[in-house]
Amino acid sequence: MDLEQEEIRSRFDGFLRKRRLKLTAQRQRILDFVFSTHEHFTAEGLLRWMQDEPGEGEDAQVSRATVYRTLSLLAEGGFIGSVDNGRGEVMYEHLLGHEHHDHIFCTECGRIVEFRNEAIERLQEEVAREHGFSLTDHSLRLEGVCSGCREKAASGAAG
Repeated sequence: MDLEQEEIRSRFDGFLRKRRLKLTAQRQRILDFVFSTHEHFTAEGLLRWMQDEPGEGEDAQVSRATVYRTLSLLAEGGFIGSVDNGRGEVMYEHLLGHEHHDHIFCTECGRIVEFRNEAIERLQEEVAREHGFSLTDHSLRLEGVCSGCREKAASGAAG
């Protein structure tokens, strides 16, 4: 385990202790899985992924309820963020070590693209100031149809 993972685990352990909870083997395993990917994932996807890579010993078994509860704790503590993909699924991503970014969602296939645009960031700050706000957080969600889905639709219509 690298230093960053040690720091994340230590911070999560401290977060749990403040709530009089323990960093169990199951929670630790979920934490490790969550921070081993840079992809967006669903709770069910994470559960399947963990079931496909069984750990060692009886502590390695992680229930669906434990996955959902731990994801909720990770979100509450600011370790992960969640976004609705517009298809009735909540997608998660880890936040620590990631610069702020926004998302574009394909409404056909569910593809998610992360982006950062300084001009948009400045404009949001400007709009907030114009209305007497000081931004503490924000999210920008764009929806559309990706080029792959548009090409697929065009080739299906032509055939």
